[in-house]
Amino acid sequence: MDKKVALVTGGSSGIGEVAARQLKDAGFTVYAAARRADRMAALEQAGIRTLSLDVTDDASARAAVERIITDEGRIDVLVNNAGYGSYGSLEEAPLAEAQAQLDVNVLGLARLTQLVVPHMRTQKSGTIINISSMGGRFATPLGAWYNASKYAVEGLSDALRLELAQFGIDVVVIQAGGTRSEWGAIAAGKLRATSGHGPYRVQAEAMSKTLSASSEPGYRLASPPEVVGRAIVKAATARKPRTRYSVGIGATPLIWLSRTLPDRTFDSLIKRFAGVRA
Repeated sequence: MDKKVALVTGGSSGIGEVAARQLKDAGFTVYAAARRADRMAALEQAGIRTLSLDVTDDASARAAVERIITDEGRIDVLVNNAGYGSYGSLEEAPLAEAQAQLDVNVLGLARLTQLVVPHMRTQKSGTIINISSMGGRFATPLGAWYNASKYAVEGLSDALRLELAQFGIDVVVIQAGGTRSEWGAIAAGKLRATSGHGPYRVQAEAMSKTLSASSEPGYRLASPPEVVGRAIVKAATARKPRTRYSVGIGATPLIWLSRTLPDRTFDSLIKRFAGVRA
C-alpha cells in the first residue's frame, strides 16, 4: 500500500507545524494547511505539501480536501489543529467575537471532518485527531468563549467516536497542557483589548501576563510543541489509539484535580496557577 496520507490544519506554526514534520518523519505523506500559506515555505522545503485553507470557508475547505483526494486518492489521518484563543470577560466580549471563536475552533473542525469522513468510510479506516486542551475539561479566568469551544470539541469528539467506530474510523482527543507557541501572545493581546481597561482590568492584566509568558522560550510552565506532536504521531500510528491523550505540563494532574477537588477549592487553585488574585 502507498504511504498513508495525513492532513494537518493550522500548519503554519506551533503544534501544527511540528506535527506535520513529525508525521513526515514517521513515514506519512503530509499536507499542512493554513490561512497563512506564505509562512509554510520551510515545510515545503522539508518535503511537506502545503495548502491554503480557511477552515471557516466552505469553498476553501472543500478545495483543500479535493486536492488531496485528486493527488493521493485517500486521506488516512485528519489532525484538526486550527484554532485560537479568544480571551476576555463574558460581559465585555462582543458576541461577534464569540461567534468567530466558535466558527474556527468548533465549526471549522466539524467542516473538515464532514468533508473527510466519506473518504474514510470508503476506505473503512482512518483516524481523526482533534486538538483540544486541558481547557476543555476545566475553565480559566476570562476564558469563557475559549473554554466553551474546547468543551464543545470534547463532546463533539465523544459523539463522533460512537458514530464512526462501525466504519473502522478512530476519533482521538489530544488534551494539551501549556505549550510554548505564539498562541499565548495572541490570546493575551485579545484579552487586553477586550478587558484591559474596564472593571476586569486587574484580573485581565494578571491573566495576560500568564498567557504571554507561555510564548517565551524557556518558560518552565509550558512544554515545547514537540511534546504534543509526539502524542499526535502516537495516536496516528497506533493500531488501537486511546480516546484521549493528556500531554504537556499541567495537563494530567490538573485534569485529575478538576474531577477530584470541590469546585471552589479547584477555583482557588486555578486562580493561583494563572497568577490571578482577584
